[in-house]
Amino acid sequence: MDLPDNLASGDLPMWRAFFLASGIFVCILGAQCLVVDSFVWANEPPPTVENPATLFGAPPIATGSSDLRPAEWAPWSFLSGGAVVILYSLMLGRSGP
Repeated sequence: MDLPDNLASGDLPMWRAFFLASGIFVCILGAQCLVVDSFVWANEPPPTVENPATLFGAPPIATGSSDLRPAEWAPWSFLSGGAVVILYSLMLGRSGP
């Protein structure tokens, strides 16, 4: 099986752009976690039932919390991890010192 010329020489297309975009995304996520106390998702109102009583009693009501509180270590970990990935992507594909 013959490979295209750019793959045969060890040059993989788009890896540099992929890692750069991933690093920027992780840095933005870390900055958001640094600024925001908690993320709250809007829930749809529960469906109303005419007669909720059944043979086994009332159905359970879901009272799960729909908010997410990032841990204290999350913003700085995302920011530093994203910075490392960005630096890696800038060095990717360079040959020699």
